[in-house]
Amino acid sequence: MAITRGINHIGLTVPDMEEATRFFKEGLDGKIAYDSQTKTEEPRGGRHVEHILGLERGAQIIHKRMMVFGNGPNIEMFEFEDARQRGAESLQDVGFTHISFYVEAEDFDDAFKRIQEAGGTPLSDPHSNTRYEDTEGNQTVYVKAPWGSLIELQTVPNGFYYPEDSEATLFTPQPTKD
Repeated sequence: MAITRGINHIGLTVPDMEEATRFFKEGLDGKIAYDSQTKTEEPRGGRHVEHILGLERGAQIIHKRMMVFGNGPNIEMFEFEDARQRGAESLQDVGFTHISFYVEAEDFDDAFKRIQEAGGTPLSDPHSNTRYEDTEGNQTVYVKAPWGSLIELQTVPNGFYYPEDSEATLFTPQPTKD
């Protein structure tokens, strides 16, 4: 029996919750599940919070929101009183570098257009994936979100192939039911 069932959510700190929410809704069909901290509430901070979350002294969470995307992992967004960019801004930076969204092949062009209309800036035109993802009809493109995080759109409609010594196959979200 596996010790984990999969990825539940990815944490993402953003400089402006409403801007990030608008980007994810308009560009990637994200939906708000809930706000576990709002700006109308007392900011979440103090010694205990600093300890359990590994925050710098004086850091305060002013808004926290969970968003849902199809049937893949959720994204939990944090807005701090004084957030600043210190993390990964490109693939060569240490740490988590991007979030990849799987898109149906027939929807790829529309998804690429929508994410740009929502404020995303593509790093290139869509192109083929690399080895093991380069089956017919595949595409990928990296887009910089308005606050600098990298978002990848990817489609691999004819599946992946694997080396002989592969220990597992990749999770690919199944189509959602509307």
